Amino acid sequence: MRYIALAGRVLYSAIFLTTFTHFSPQAIGFAAQQGVPAAGLLVPLSGVIALAGALSILLGYRARIGAWLIVLFLVPVTLMLHNFWAVADPMMHQMQQAMFLKNVSMLGAALLISQLGAGPLSLDARRRAARA
Repeated sequence: MRYIALAGRVLYSAIFLTTFTHFSPQAIGFAAQQGVPAAGLLVPLSGVIALAGALSILLGYRARIGAWLIVLFLVPVTLMLHNFWAVADPMMHQMQQAMFLKNVSMLGAALLISQLGAGPLSLDARRRAARA
């Protein structure tokens, strides 16, 4: 179990650690095109939130807070950028629906981490052991 929780944290955080595209003009432009207000500010800010949450979960340092950061990132991104219900092209509709459902599943995992924590091989567990 100890290594399973660690492996899960590594695999889960990997997708958020690759959010460097949030700092690119292309990502900002796409978000603006999708109707994101103040995309030049909010898209890079969402990248910082995603990176902070992912590092927190990966290291198991205040992982519950890190999971809430991921929730804070995923909810608006999922609703604004993967609104498949507003896409007319059937191929794009299907692709956006898949992205929407992927984000919803990641949201579910973040909610689990927010309640269950990082597990035994984490900085949080080490801190608890040092206090005891």
